[in-house]
Amino acid sequence: MFVQVDERHRGDLRWATPLLLAAIVFAYLWLSNIEPERFYQVVSRWGLVPARVFDFSEGWLAWLLELKPLAVLSALLIHADLLHLVSNLLFLLIFGLAAERRLGSGLFLLLFLVGGALANVSAALSMLGRLGAIVGASGAVSAIVGAYITLFPRSHLGLVIPLGAFLEFVRVPAVWLIGFWILLQLLIAYINPTFGAVAWVAHAAGFIAGVLFAMACRPIVYKRLRHLRP
Repeated sequence: MFVQVDERHRGDLRWATPLLLAAIVFAYLWLSNIEPERFYQVVSRWGLVPARVFDFSEGWLAWLLELKPLAVLSALLIHADLLHLVSNLLFLLIFGLAAERRLGSGLFLLLFLVGGALANVSAALSMLGRLGAIVGASGAVSAIVGAYITLFPRSHLGLVIPLGAFLEFVRVPAVWLIGFWILLQLLIAYINPTFGAVAWVAHAAGFIAGVLFAMACRPIVYKRLRHLRP
């Protein structure tokens, strides 16, 4: 496991990360307490089903009235199981608070939504015709990781390494760990986009979207940092 190690500075109240965490947890608790038949109906309707979201057989108007495009966003709140949920929440918490501090809550929320939507669309395009639903905030979280490494290129992450009966804490440049992680995503996405029932393309696409988003926001970030300095 690893935790963020980075310099703290004064800033505005961060509300986007807690809001997203609460929304995702609420959605999971609600879905885990409904009947299985209803659960699959919700996932089929609001999860991103590639064969359905790109189905224009009934025309554009029907496609819009059925709110099919919303699935690219609603799918971000749906998680398959507890491990899926916890892993996404952990990454969101570790990288989200730092990225939100630098971007501001409004831009950070936009990053989550835009990055997640682009990641889901990319994953759906890589498996056209698939009837299984793409769910989870992994693509959006990957966008946050991409933004984080762009905003904090010289940051370090604290890595806890188990050595027998002891735990060793070491600081490692974030770019090394995140670089290894994204290379792994790209490799698996190229070899088998659906390996392990995971939308690996969404991870890679989300990361790239996050990098580009953070680069585009640099003028706003610099202006914000000047304003926050005492």
